[in-house]
Amino acid sequence: MTIVREKYIADLKIRMNNGLIKVVTGIRRSGKSYLLFNLFYQFLKDSGAKDRQIIKIALDDDRNKDLRNAANLSAFIRKRVKNPKKQYYILLDEIQLAITAEEYRHPELPMNIFDVLNGLLHIPNADVYVTGSNSRFLSRDILTEFRGRGDEIHVLPLSFGEFSRHYDGDVYHAWADYAIYGGLPLVLSMQTDEQKATYLKNLFAETYIKDIIERNNIEKNHILEDLINILASSAGSLTNPTKIAQTFGSVLHSSVSVNTLIKFIDSLKDAFIITEVNRYDVKGRKYIGSPSKYYFEDIGLRNARLNFRQVEETHIMETVVYNELRYRGYNVDIGVVEKRAKDKDGKDRRNHYEIDFIANRGSSRYYIQSALTLASPEKEAQEKFSLRNADDSFKKIVIVKDIIKPQRDDDGILTIGLFDFLQNPHSLDD
Repeated sequence: MTIVREKYIADLKIRMNNGLIKVVTGIRRSGKSYLLFNLFYQFLKDSGAKDRQIIKIALDDDRNKDLRNAANLSAFIRKRVKNPKKQYYILLDEIQLAITAEEYRHPELPMNIFDVLNGLLHIPNADVYVTGSNSRFLSRDILTEFRGRGDEIHVLPLSFGEFSRHYDGDVYHAWADYAIYGGLPLVLSMQTDEQKATYLKNLFAETYIKDIIERNNIEKNHILEDLINILASSAGSLTNPTKIAQTFGSVLHSSVSVNTLIKFIDSLKDAFIITEVNRYDVKGRKYIGSPSKYYFEDIGLRNARLNFRQVEETHIMETVVYNELRYRGYNVDIGVVEKRAKDKDGKDRRNHYEIDFIANRGSSRYYIQSALTLASPEKEAQEKFSLRNADDSFKKIVIVKDIIKPQRDDDGILTIGLFDFLQNPHSLDD
């Protein structure tokens, strides 16, 4: 099955020959290698590039083990950039394998991989693309080690739109599958629930966790495992390391320091397992500190971590909406609206109401509520209350699981169905 990821091909196309290192990041098995080595490679070929102009090196291939040495890699590439009149495209997969732990701790060491990549930018007819699965070695270093010459393209698992276009069944069955098993590309090709569940659970245990432990020299494996379970169980709920430490004490009857939890949470973020979302005061126009929310990059991985026991559709839908907004290129925050009111004693009280998501891209902003249903006037009023009290002109939207025609109320709040939102990339503007 060929899944043509038009969005990411377009992201790569508009960055061609821009004088920067194109860094394709994302969780393992999200399709980065396939994007670069198959889809983008075919685009280059269709555009007229010859095989000798495309230098492809997969560093996770044992046949290329010697090229994980930065000096060897540099020599190998430069030997193949022969004709100064031809354009060359350098595609490097899993570049973090060329960075040793010693090099990461001491970037001043001679001839590290960042020196090699920055050096390639001095070849005027070379265009460089790399992939990596761990942001500790890439995302955090783009502006420092790449000296401001890195350009990141973050690849998410399949969006529901991509998933449903290639799914053998109607949209409702596609959603039922996606909501449980998520959007990692290989899942789409599997036939049975047992296959999918086993794949996701093994991938988490044998690849993601082992990778995090190895990269971060973690010795307290059981704490990392328990932390993942807590974050999975409370995905989309407000929390912070202090609250999580209290959960360790009250539920697991174990003691863990807040600093340890911060370190482990950072390692999960670095591996793209989770994303942290901060709260934004709409009226005060400022970010609010802790607590924040954590969402899993793939809902199937979150479900697998809990052995597919906690599959409440409300939380699943919220995670899918959040990741869809990220897929479309929005920066996403949680909104907080303050409203003053008198209590029964006539004293002023400050009440805070949450907007599920504030989606920002350029000058565009949308306030979005994710609601499984608006089953009653009371439920509708509850979901729209915070939107009505965001006193500005930005568009306000409620996304519901119900199958409905898009409709606006007297306050201009748009209500749209989940499938209309997920399958139409322009749904927020229509």
